[in-house]
Amino acid sequence: MKAQVKDNVEAIGIPKGDGHLLLHACCAPCSGAIIEELLKEDIRPVVFYSNSNIYPLEEYEIRKGECRRYCALNGLQFVDDDYDYSSWKTLSAGLEDEPERGARCLKCFSYRLSRAARYAHEHSLGYLATTLASSRWKNLDQVNQAGEAACLQYPDVTWWGRNWRKGGLQQRRSEIIREMNFYNQLYCGCEFSRRRLDGENQK
Repeated sequence: MKAQVKDNVEAIGIPKGDGHLLLHACCAPCSGAIIEELLKEDIRPVVFYSNSNIYPLEEYEIRKGECRRYCALNGLQFVDDDYDYSSWKTLSAGLEDEPERGARCLKCFSYRLSRAARYAHEHSLGYLATTLASSRWKNLDQVNQAGEAACLQYPDVTWWGRNWRKGGLQQRRSEIIREMNFYNQLYCGCEFSRRRLDGENQK
């Protein structure tokens, strides 16, 4: 079933100011334009970095550091979730050869957004969104399916399935990457996508 996308603040009813929206952030390049847009709308999200899919640990730390740097620049709370690659790899067992946008990606989104929804519930943050939806390499339907399912576990948390690729945000995304000199990764994060990238580079 395709999740319903709620694109604007009025449609979802997010209050202005601090302490209402938890923004799951996958990396700084995907977060920059989204955070900037939210601040323009007077929404100050709590940024939740939960990405146990990223491999190796050194890569995880680099991406986390860049995201933390951008949040500090904008005075936003940054929450570092536990890194648990072994659990993530267990859930992806049997899906190692799936292509990008395949079944492994959906499981990955579900794992990360379920953790985010739980945090939102535990800290009275009524709305959840993710920067995963900004990447053209990701399937928007999968992201929204995972987000909706995660929030259904917690009746006090509402999923905000905004399409962050519209309204010039893709162009602004590229501009912020250059302005901030962000580390801009070439693979989604997991060892399987990296293995595929390494194979293509060796051709």
